[in-house]
Amino acid sequence: MRGDVVIAGIGQTEFGKLPGRSTYSLNAEAVRNALHDAGLAKDRVDGLFVKFPTSRFEFMYGQKLAETLGIVPRIGGVWDQGGAANASMIGYAAMAIAAGQCEVAVVTFADNPKTGTRQAYDKAWGDDEVHGWFGIPAGYAMIAQRHMAQYGTTAEQLGAISVICRKNGARNPRAQLQKPQTLDAYMNSPMIVEPLRRDDCCLVSDGGAAVVLTSAATARREGIDGAVPLLGFGQGQSSWEVAQRPDLTTTAAKRSARTAFDMAGISPSDVDVAQVYDCFTITALMTLEDYGFCDPGQGGDFCASGALELDGALPINTSGGLLSETGMPGMQLILEGVRQMRGSAVNQVLGAKTCAISNQGGVMHTHATLILGQ
Repeated sequence: MRGDVVIAGIGQTEFGKLPGRSTYSLNAEAVRNALHDAGLAKDRVDGLFVKFPTSRFEFMYGQKLAETLGIVPRIGGVWDQGGAANASMIGYAAMAIAAGQCEVAVVTFADNPKTGTRQAYDKAWGDDEVHGWFGIPAGYAMIAQRHMAQYGTTAEQLGAISVICRKNGARNPRAQLQKPQTLDAYMNSPMIVEPLRRDDCCLVSDGGAAVVLTSAATARREGIDGAVPLLGFGQGQSSWEVAQRPDLTTTAAKRSARTAFDMAGISPSDVDVAQVYDCFTITALMTLEDYGFCDPGQGGDFCASGALELDGALPINTSGGLLSETGMPGMQLILEGVRQMRGSAVNQVLGAKTCAISNQGGVMHTHATLILGQ
């Protein structure tokens, strides 16, 4: 399947605080923009893959969205893999296209926790509330503590990720947070759950984003400009809660990446730019290790070395990532990957021909990887 399916169009809404917008209207705007980018009419869409809003689950959400869009897809559904769902759905859509189950598929996600409810993010986690484990940051803080204890990772090394993402976001006119950051400012940001500071944590954002997929043959026949081939994809899943995991310093990202790289026929050294899931800085650091961009335990030194800068060996999160562009889980990284492969990104990496994208869900429970090319 390498290169047989392409991302033909991308679209998004504004990101940030969008009062009065339902998730249906945000999805509709993003899909409309993606179809316009692809140059395809909505009646061509026969596959609809949807990540339900994290902040508010709704039964039959995918069917209601299809009605909102005014389409009747042959295939589709709603996926629940947390922040890994968007990249995973692209893999499922690609397989559906290859199997002849649909011809034009839309993958979309929208949410409004900034102006709606963020209860899904700050509620007690499982049965551990009696021990004070409230909200998503607590689990990531446990993982960060372990990585620091095992490998000597420092706050300054985590801060290097925050500084780089904020620098890239400051150059992106569509980013929610367009404010560069120094390492000193990072170190002085308030502690949320030790060792994670405020600036280790992603934004809370309203917004929507979507992609349109079709076969490479259809894209050629339709004369679609800017189609970006999907070279590889993979997933990895963990069935263990954080406290029960045998190892907190590696994740299912390792299996996910290996599958995607094998499918693409490349190795980590062949990647020119990466969009790495950065819901928390420790997530990005460990993903870089699990993907093989650096050895286990060397993520801190790698991140602090300057390798992740726009002119470094592996530029990451060139539009700002979840730490600066938008906290919308995962889809914005895919859109930026497409822009990098088209050569149209605001912070374009010169000569970039391959892009690795990571998506991650839960507290490092689920992972999905995409490899894009030209």
